[in-house]
Amino acid sequence: MKIAYQSVFYPYRGGIAQFNASLFRALEKKAEIKAFNFSLQYPQILFPGTSQYVSESDIADNIPSERILNSINPLSYLKTAAAIRAYKPDILISAYWMSFLAPAQGTVARLVKKSAKTISVINNITPHERKLGDYLMNQYFLKQQQAHVVMGNAVKNELKEYIPDAKLMLHPHPIYNHFGGKIPKVDALKSLNLPTGKKTLLFFGLIREYKGLDVLLKAFNKLSDAYQLVIAGESYEDFSKYEELINNSPNRDRIFVFRRYIPDDEVASFFSASDLCVLPYKSATQSGVVAVAFHFDLPVLVTDKGNLKDTIEPYDTGIVIDEPDENMLSLAVNKYFEEAQENQFIENIKHFKKKFTWDHMAEELITFAKNI
Repeated sequence: MKIAYQSVFYPYRGGIAQFNASLFRALEKKAEIKAFNFSLQYPQILFPGTSQYVSESDIADNIPSERILNSINPLSYLKTAAAIRAYKPDILISAYWMSFLAPAQGTVARLVKKSAKTISVINNITPHERKLGDYLMNQYFLKQQQAHVVMGNAVKNELKEYIPDAKLMLHPHPIYNHFGGKIPKVDALKSLNLPTGKKTLLFFGLIREYKGLDVLLKAFNKLSDAYQLVIAGESYEDFSKYEELINNSPNRDRIFVFRRYIPDDEVASFFSASDLCVLPYKSATQSGVVAVAFHFDLPVLVTDKGNLKDTIEPYDTGIVIDEPDENMLSLAVNKYFEEAQENQFIENIKHFKKKFTWDHMAEELITFAKNI
């Protein structure tokens, strides 16, 4: 089987590029494959972060790719489709996560689908910050695909609203394994200049309104001095409202903020230093942070939003609360530690990791593609 994989790869950074790199490496063990990358992903004026590109300290997999697709240049859509057709793949995989990219990725798939099967791997359909035109953009992209891969029931159900008879494969988000091994907790705390002897809660990842950091800060006010909270990630919005909550918190001396992009070589320290990863999202599809936490055998607390509970409840790997509510959250945190749930969750995480690997997903995807 010959596969063309169109999405974002090195030198771009972020969870989607990491996802694509991991799946690419698994697929290349089983098929001939080539990556068709973006020459321009987002115009810099539209990008809220400091950089779209990996840093020297990132443990990035330099996937060989043809950087050809410019998200805002229609001529590049034609050029990309021609390059993929010249490669003569059996399958075109398009990893999709953003309606802004639908014209580019959708047009490429439309121009290729007469000569190759088109399959989308969907990380996200509806953006967390919705914009006018999202529905039409998504519809355009999805209709160019002959089949779809999703990683949770929420996205599966959303996909069926667009295409009721969609051919689809469901596979849980595999676990990231490129951040190195877990390190002793005391060493991790020391490397981050954090106190020892506390129960450490971790909020990790890009800081955006839908991720519910405000809910977590209010919940943390209700916890005793046995706890400390670590916030680690670059802010994609005005951070002043969180600063106000922190400054007014009676527990502000036990809130530690690392408001910056966390390079790959520091990720192990944050997760190894923590006792529970807390993701109080107000909306979600799935979260790559869960996959990182599981790599370090760290249980998670999530809200019942999107696909978040799909890797938690069926496998008993963490805690799910109904809503991003400060009272629910604080009660759940206390219960977790009072009932000493950590060891059982860790054992279940280890079992989950053995089953749902990148190799397993690649094997399932190839079998699925053959049957389209």
